Amino acid sequence: MQKFLERKSIKTIDFNCDLAQGYGVYRNNNELEFLNHVSSVNVSCGFHAGDPMTIKNALLAAKERNVVIGAHIGYDDIQGFGYRPIDLSDDELEALIVYQVGALLSFAKAYKLEIEHVRPHGAMYKKAGEDFRFATIIARAIQKTSQWLTYYGPLGDVTQKVGDYVKIPVAQELQLEKIYTKDLNIDYAVQDAFSTDSCIRRLQNFVHTSQINNNADGNTFANVDTIHFSNKYPNSLEVLIKAKGIITPEPVNYGKVKTSGWVE
Repeated sequence: MQKFLERKSIKTIDFNCDLAQGYGVYRNNNELEFLNHVSSVNVSCGFHAGDPMTIKNALLAAKERNVVIGAHIGYDDIQGFGYRPIDLSDDELEALIVYQVGALLSFAKAYKLEIEHVRPHGAMYKKAGEDFRFATIIARAIQKTSQWLTYYGPLGDVTQKVGDYVKIPVAQELQLEKIYTKDLNIDYAVQDAFSTDSCIRRLQNFVHTSQINNNADGNTFANVDTIHFSNKYPNSLEVLIKAKGIITPEPVNYGKVKTSGWVE
């Protein structure tokens, strides 16, 4: 707890968003506007969204803006956009993840790019924040594809414990529109509070106090490494732009290198 108390004002943090969320004739052109304001992107790998051309174009757009690239993995559920849970064996889940991450690693290599992190999507993300064993399988599968990848997981103890247990770098993620419990789990039983004012108030509270508003009308200290900005709300871009005016986006790994003293 003490390490949180010492962190009073935050000046930089990673901003991430999802990319390549189209498929076939469907295109999500609005997502490209986010690239001018984030420090990292999660490129869909073809299962919940993304096809070869969509992925290629997303990678090239990210390269042009010089933002950090990660793999956005999900269940094989194009029709449900990865929001529906699928019951898989441990081996099936591992293979699903290795397949997706490996595909994006190869794609990036063809365009002289690097992949730095992996973020689960939708139903996979939700379960990863609640189920330690499930999250451990995800982390180990990521680790098998590359020892250098960071696991972007939901905010809370599960992600941190998985990082310590598997010995994989983790980045705990905050979503400004979500309502959190005192234990920093997302309360999926309530609607997202996505108004611009409410999101910005939560961000300002976190920036100045290192605390997250919880659903018990209190605050909980949180060790946040990255903030996810969804583009599914009508005001999503407005929230992102205002957030950038409050705190400077900076990639996770670059921030860690700065902390180590290797760069200023």
